[in-house]
Amino acid sequence: MSGRTEGGVKDLSGEGRRLLKTSFTCLFASLPTPAFAHASDRGHVLLLPTGYYLVGGAFAVAASFLVLALLPADLLDRFWRRRLPLFTFGDNARTTISLISFAGFAILVVAGFFGSRDPLSNPLPLVVWTLLLAGLTLLQGVFGDLWSWLNPWYGPWRLISRLTGRGDEACRRLPRWLGCWPAVVLFFAFAWFELIDPAPDDPARLALAAGFYLLLTFLAMLLFGYDRWSRSGEFLSIFFSMVARFAPVERDEHGRLGLCWPGAKLLAAEPLPPGGVAFLLLALSSVSFDGLSKTFFWLGLFGINPLEFPGRTAVIGSGTLGLVATFVLLAGVFLLAVWLGQRLAGGNQPLAQAAGLLVWSIVPIALAYHVAHYLTALLVDGQYAAASLSDPFALGWNLFGTADMQVEAGIVAGASSAWWLWNIQAGAIIAGHVLAVLVAHGFAWRLHPRPAGAALSQLPLTLLMIAYTVFGLWLLATPTVG
Repeated sequence: MSGRTEGGVKDLSGEGRRLLKTSFTCLFASLPTPAFAHASDRGHVLLLPTGYYLVGGAFAVAASFLVLALLPADLLDRFWRRRLPLFTFGDNARTTISLISFAGFAILVVAGFFGSRDPLSNPLPLVVWTLLLAGLTLLQGVFGDLWSWLNPWYGPWRLISRLTGRGDEACRRLPRWLGCWPAVVLFFAFAWFELIDPAPDDPARLALAAGFYLLLTFLAMLLFGYDRWSRSGEFLSIFFSMVARFAPVERDEHGRLGLCWPGAKLLAAEPLPPGGVAFLLLALSSVSFDGLSKTFFWLGLFGINPLEFPGRTAVIGSGTLGLVATFVLLAGVFLLAVWLGQRLAGGNQPLAQAAGLLVWSIVPIALAYHVAHYLTALLVDGQYAAASLSDPFALGWNLFGTADMQVEAGIVAGASSAWWLWNIQAGAIIAGHVLAVLVAHGFAWRLHPRPAGAALSQLPLTLLMIAYTVFGLWLLATPTVG
């Protein structure tokens, strides 16, 4: 406060301000207010005691394991193999759609440099962090690999390949040992930029990063081939293809579409190499750390008062440490659970093969965390994205008739909305872990044909999933900053 008085109230000294602030804090803390749950940096009222959700989620996963241990393998196999054929869908428009996507992405990068400085008015941050990261990931989990059509590199690469007469076979080969470790490194850089960088929403800063990645990826595809780099270095293609394996929509090599059970395509997957295992675990751990890093508990570990959060610049070191530590801890616990399961079942498969198969069961969990974490951001920021896309350069345009739309933030506010949102988020986490148990049990039968061995091999992994269920629901229920 300044030295002036207003309304007859005298200026307070520094000690007086602290005393007044403490008094109000104690007053509000003493009121019978409900707890708040966390989702995408916004707080919502938690209407029921947290313990009921934690116990219920853990019970659901534990019960699913007990049921699966009693079900015969052939019954589960018939369950996963059921398909409903639909129709044939060709690749004729794929190049055209990708070229349109490339042009749109280039316009967004230019808008990042020359459009509005407001992250809620510039379309680049809203498209990248909301429509691409949050929205398209969910669509991939429902409809399959849409990214293979929408990615901005396939069309330009195919066009240049036709003009030059050089296909993938004429490109350099990547060393076999490299696997998809380049994608792991790039995905970590992406996660660091999103979660740790001081200003990932700044349009110009994001435009520089996005433009650099667009060019780097295209040059790598020209050098090593589109298919090779998409499988080894382009982390978005790898991430989206992994998520698409959960989708109940599948498309075979002849273009025929069909319906299957969610997660059924995961059981047809081959074991992932070590780089692929690391990639999937990094995808889950980065989302988990995003929620953990905003909790009062995490900030308290570094002596930061969450009510006076100093900003992202002050927590770059602790954030980087936490991002790495979360990944290392999850990877260590996962490998330990797989190793213990192999020992209990008496299996002789190499740990790398068992881990490469069972890590696919992480996909339903990662997708469930994604739903829980980004749901409210998608509902609110998706509206801002629709408005900004009509006027990408802040010139008063209204290209799609949405520039003047009224953003309804109330869709995530109020007791009724909070109840539905929280239960959707909690339900997604529980359902994701139950499906993960189903998928893991299917892989257990591939590794251990004996019923007793398959059940025993899953015990440590199921305990890990129960613990992660409780952790995820705690993240939804604990107070956070932001």
